[in-house]
Amino acid sequence: MSPAESAWLLVGLGNPGTRYEYTRHNAGARAVEKLARKLGVKLRSTRSVAAMGEVNHEGSRLYLARPSTYMNESGRAVAILSNLKKVAPENVVILHDEIDLPSGSLKVKIGGGSAGNRGVESVARSLGSKDFYRVRIGVGRPTHPFQEAADFVLEPLSKKAAQELFELEERAGEAALSLVRYGLQATMNTFNTSVGGSTTKDE
Repeated sequence: MSPAESAWLLVGLGNPGTRYEYTRHNAGARAVEKLARKLGVKLRSTRSVAAMGEVNHEGSRLYLARPSTYMNESGRAVAILSNLKKVAPENVVILHDEIDLPSGSLKVKIGGGSAGNRGVESVARSLGSKDFYRVRIGVGRPTHPFQEAADFVLEPLSKKAAQELFELEERAGEAALSLVRYGLQATMNTFNTSVGGSTTKDE
């Protein structure tokens, strides 16, 4: 990496294995995989903790990664990769599902609470900081009064729900690139949307 380049680590959270591949909880992992394909990046096993690839993009060195660990252990992989590639927490972007956002909405922020996402909690603990960027992919909450949130995010997606979420994941990847290119405020103005596509201010 040349002195003029900045290094960024873009990580999509999820669970390993085919059982979880097409669930709401893997939205972040799928978003990073879509972004990798768009940028022509191949994700390969790194230190047995993640599939990772890298690319020079518009003056920045990007490391795209999907942890091989389970969601609640994601922080270990993020910490190892950030140390390995010398990426500071403020240049880490975590893409993840968010039950506190309605399905179809997207929000970008830095820091803040985890809304019960154990992957985000794990990253904060392992980095020793909450000051990393987050691209939050809205999946909503269960509509059935007796369904637990954990069961909801881990259930297989219907064909319709999958299509709607997959399109949002592509936009999430674009939001991650925008953070690198244009910074937080410009990205929030462009990508923080509610259901129906209207732009909203982050809370």
